[in-house]
Amino acid sequence: METRWLTPEQEDAWRALMAALLLLPGALDSQLQRDAGLNHASYAVLAALSESPGRAVRLSRLAAIAAMSMSRLSHLVDRLERSGWVERRAVPGDGRSTEAVLTDAGWAKVVETAPGHADFVRRLVFDGLTPAQVEALKDVFGTIVPKLDPEDRARTYRPAS
Repeated sequence: METRWLTPEQEDAWRALMAALLLLPGALDSQLQRDAGLNHASYAVLAALSESPGRAVRLSRLAAIAAMSMSRLSHLVDRLERSGWVERRAVPGDGRSTEAVLTDAGWAKVVETAPGHADFVRRLVFDGLTPAQVEALKDVFGTIVPKLDPEDRARTYRPAS
């Protein structure tokens, strides 16, 4: 089988994407650590819980949304519990499953943190892009993400249709 090499344009786009993928997590972590004492993974879990009905999500589903192993999520939820932002409880009607529940203190943490984080994301990613570029970005990742997540596990982060 013959190798299909990237075109020069594809190579340039790939390198730009790789640079963003390598640099963005550190930038998000730095902002959240500085402003809220959180890393991005912790904020993502708190935000996902804040957007869920009853502010509760089964741990297995939360791991999929946050793209984490159950072990990593369990350690993260332990830390969030110690901070008083999350509680674990049995899923009503299913004694074998556990869900994470955002506490009132956790809700307050999200409400306190979200404006600064949104402002940072806007400045870092969206300021300087035209509306057409924002739409193109949405279209591009709307095509790529389903290939990475064919089971739609990360649905929380998908744009509304």
